[in-house]
Amino acid sequence: MPSSNDPEVEALPLPGARLVPMRAEHVEQILAIEEASFASPWRSEHFLYEIGDNRWAVNLVVELGGEVLAYACVWLLEDELKINNIAVRVDQRRRGFGRWLLGRVLERARRRGCTTACLEVRPSNRAAVQLYREHGFHEVGRRVGYYQQEGEDALLMELAL
Repeated sequence: MPSSNDPEVEALPLPGARLVPMRAEHVEQILAIEEASFASPWRSEHFLYEIGDNRWAVNLVVELGGEVLAYACVWLLEDELKINNIAVRVDQRRRGFGRWLLGRVLERARRRGCTTACLEVRPSNRAAVQLYREHGFHEVGRRVGYYQQEGEDALLMELAL
């Protein structure tokens, strides 16, 4: 349990919220956030695999009183951080959770020796693109038709850690 002197606890956007490892009991709430956030949401089996079977996965949840407010699913691949999903519950957006959570993810990756962070993001997701740019990510390419269901490209973004 983090102490009250832990900068991660002090920096939380909402007093009493905690950053904890994602667990199976979080998945139902995560699915609601996922479905409200993404046109092609992950299903429960994706999250359960990431939690239980993917040795590269680091999955974190911001919770308050047993409620999931935000989450991040990332992979730590040798010296690379791969960001898969970061999402905030609709009623908690614009309160700093996404920015704070991304900062914690990047800091943990640096501490574990990662030198690069990368991700794919929809160009139409302007809020996410802006968030990543504010953290120093820059566009390094494009995956044409990456989001197949909608036929939308993905911006490839990268950050030197």
